[in-house]
Amino acid sequence: MMKQPGPPGASPPGASPRLPWRYVLLPLAVFLLSLAVALSLYGQLPGEVAYHFDKGQPDRWAPRSAVIALLLVPQLLLVLLAAAVVWIAARISVYLPQGKALPRLLLIMGNMALLPQLILSFAMLEVFSYNLYRAHLMPLWAFALAVMGLGGIALAFFFTQAWRSRGNPDKR
Repeated sequence: MMKQPGPPGASPPGASPRLPWRYVLLPLAVFLLSLAVALSLYGQLPGEVAYHFDKGQPDRWAPRSAVIALLLVPQLLLVLLAAAVVWIAARISVYLPQGKALPRLLLIMGNMALLPQLILSFAMLEVFSYNLYRAHLMPLWAFALAVMGLGGIALAFFFTQAWRSRGNPDKR
């Protein structure tokens, strides 16, 4: 049997499209974990949940179901966006020259949604923490800055690897 071109998990031309899920496992895992936390704490939250804070004090409230939807729906959309990007890239990549760099690129593309998703998950935990225990975890801006810094370090690592392997076809 002849091996089909394309990245692992990609469908050959003309075949039914498959999504290489391994490239979006982290965003999917964070969403499922957030969903599990939200479902487990839903009953403990008050009917009206404080979701916006000014100088550490709540200044906006909404029904708990609306707040949970507001915090989970964007995460689901990010997972679906990551899956769509990876699926489209995998379908297109069947027609491109192959190398080891392509799966790495799909991995980066699929997990890029993880950064805003981590920030949304932290915001959800912050809302739950305040409404259940009247305690703040840490400022959202500080967490967002840390996540973006770690994301920048991860991207720098991948780009450094790509730069080093650019002249060596065996490493691609």
